[in-house]
Amino acid sequence: MATVTLKGNPFETVGTLPAVGSVAPGFTLSAGDLSDLTSASLAGKRVVLNIFPSIDTPTCATSVRKFNEQAASLDNVAVVCVSADLPFALGRFCGAEGIDNVKVGSTFRSSFGDDYGVNFATGPLTKLLSRSVVVLDTDGKVLHAEQVAETADEPNYSAALAVL
Repeated sequence: MATVTLKGNPFETVGTLPAVGSVAPGFTLSAGDLSDLTSASLAGKRVVLNIFPSIDTPTCATSVRKFNEQAASLDNVAVVCVSADLPFALGRFCGAEGIDNVKVGSTFRSSFGDDYGVNFATGPLTKLLSRSVVVLDTDGKVLHAEQVAETADEPNYSAALAVL
């Protein structure tokens, strides 16, 4: 388990992020059109997993906007914004914001949160995802992993993108 805070209050997650240098767990997420978005379908690309509790919070929305802006200039990189929100909500947000350089992936019928150790195990956000960023190389090996200590804070975008 890892401990993170929300407005200073400590909460635990179900595990820890995959370690840098390890091969990340495979995943299946639900894309905006309800099709499967899998790690296998992204093979051969470098992948940024932008993981967050809900698109309906300011910090989560900001992270999607920032990764969308920065992803436009990256070659052979897929940015996947992952949350427990329904695919419809993720798609609606991206459509309203004109966001088209990232993919969205919902965990609503997936074990992603447990597999990546990011499901909240305690507190008011139980079963939502702890704000994290995991960057994978073209073979699915972890290049960068950050679990944001204070859930209300943004991730370190520069550190995540520096490994690409």
